[in-house]
Amino acid sequence: MNNSIQKQSEAVIEVLQNYQSMASVIPESFLETVPYIFDFTESNLELAEIDLNDAEDFSNYIADTIAKNGCIYGMGGYGENRILYRRSSLFASEAEPRSIHLGVDLWLPVGTPIFAPLEARTHSFQDNHAFGDYGGTIILEHNIDNVIFYTLYGHMSRASLDSLRVGQKIEAGQQIASVGNYEENGNWPSHLHFEIITNLLGKYGDFPGVASATEKDYYLTICPDPNLILRIN
Repeated sequence: MNNSIQKQSEAVIEVLQNYQSMASVIPESFLETVPYIFDFTESNLELAEIDLNDAEDFSNYIADTIAKNGCIYGMGGYGENRILYRRSSLFASEAEPRSIHLGVDLWLPVGTPIFAPLEARTHSFQDNHAFGDYGGTIILEHNIDNVIFYTLYGHMSRASLDSLRVGQKIEAGQQIASVGNYEENGNWPSHLHFEIITNLLGKYGDFPGVASATEKDYYLTICPDPNLILRIN
């Protein structure tokens, strides 16, 4: 592990643990309820009964599971070794398939507004439109007490990108996007992929949301627990 990467991550974690005035990334009405926690590992036998390659079938599974458990949204994923990514060559075409999820997914209705949790500037954005990719993607740059880090918002609507410009100032609590549908979000059930990134490694408008098992520790150091910001119970 690169020592500078480790130190930067530790600095970001410390500053976020001590920062009090965080805005909510999703509407407060969701936070007043308890999310359904999804399991997308091999231990979830229900996954064998649905067609993960069919976005409509997959979306119905997500919505039905949330509803039958008396919830209005779902959550899960940080550090999870998922079988979901077998549906896309984007994750399986390399020497070692990627399956370790680096962010948190919040499974939300299409059109749900998404807000900046902290003052920021727009670092970059783009439509990563390959099957299984992020779709509309936004990366914000934050600076707290001279500690710089980034937040990534994946699976947003294409329209969310229309009013953005690189370098624009974003206020804490300002709406930056809305959740896209599966026709524009990389063919996923509607959700927000939220990720904290301490070092962008030169990336622009994109950053891995999934790592291989071999690179798990490296990428989870660069991408600390998103609940440092989400603060969902």
